[in-house]
Amino acid sequence: MVGNIYPDNIYYIKSRNFYRMYLSIYVLLFTGYTFFNANQNMKKTEVGDLVPQFKLADQNGNLFSLSSVIGKKNLVIYFYPKDDSPGCTAEACAFRDQFEVFNEADAMIIGISGQSVASHKKFAEKYRLSFTLLSDDADKVRKMFGVPVNFLGLLPGRVTYIIDKAGKVVYIFSSQAQATKHVDEAMRVLKGLK
Repeated sequence: MVGNIYPDNIYYIKSRNFYRMYLSIYVLLFTGYTFFNANQNMKKTEVGDLVPQFKLADQNGNLFSLSSVIGKKNLVIYFYPKDDSPGCTAEACAFRDQFEVFNEADAMIIGISGQSVASHKKFAEKYRLSFTLLSDDADKVRKMFGVPVNFLGLLPGRVTYIIDKAGKVVYIFSSQAQATKHVDEAMRVLKGLK
């Protein structure tokens, strides 16, 4: 059954044409966004690359410079979508629960997302997170690393980078759905760095 089911109803025809035009514009805008803006030809940080240098505010409002820890510690830098969401909370609490294991591996945990310093502080206090959370509110660092955007460009990606003391990326794990597996993968790789 194709075509106009009410051929003589002028109101039906006008509303149908309006929604056709609306849908066409939506499809055009969505296609344009996907084509031109999805990952903006970002250079992705790959295994073997030196970690990009950056400075961001931590959950206490202090400026954190990555260069201040390169050469001193192994690093676990994980990008997560949003403070206090179910998956991100599970991931952060899993890192918190294994904090001593990471400490023994001479590793520093750094979480990065686009929320504000105040949001990070509230998140860290609520779940007693004992590691650094950095506020990348302009997604500048996320783009430096080439962290993809998932789910039709609406949800920032969840990616973990393991960096050795020389500042070289030795492992990358990306999974939006397996939030706590990021912790297991990081521990497994760090044990191999000893």
